[in-house]
Amino acid sequence: MNTPDDLRYSSDHEWIRSEDGNRVRIGITDYAQDALGDVVFVELPAVGSQVSAGASMSEVESTKSVSDVYAPIDGIVVEINNDLVDAPERINEDPYGDGWLCVIELAEGVSVDELLDAAAYRALTEG
Repeated sequence: MNTPDDLRYSSDHEWIRSEDGNRVRIGITDYAQDALGDVVFVELPAVGSQVSAGASMSEVESTKSVSDVYAPIDGIVVEINNDLVDAPERINEDPYGDGWLCVIELAEGVSVDELLDAAAYRALTEG
């Protein structure tokens, strides 16, 4: 499985990439998309919605199942990847690139340092 070293990860299999200021881009990991199988539908969170770490923020439907995507961190959704509406398979094809789900502006006092680094996520997924 591909686990880029420059990202942070949640134990629920979301990745987090820090961006300008206090914003982070979020998607599901290569491990998660592989476990799901072919993604056929994505329900994205609404721009402006407040999300809380550990709470469901969206849903991914595959040929195998429907799975919740959990917010890895507290904040407000400021951007969504509308391209996934017509091309949900991008999650399978490029989970760390074109398959991103949303951008969240972090709540005050929240840090991505609380999340798993790549080595810790690899340890989690490799059992």
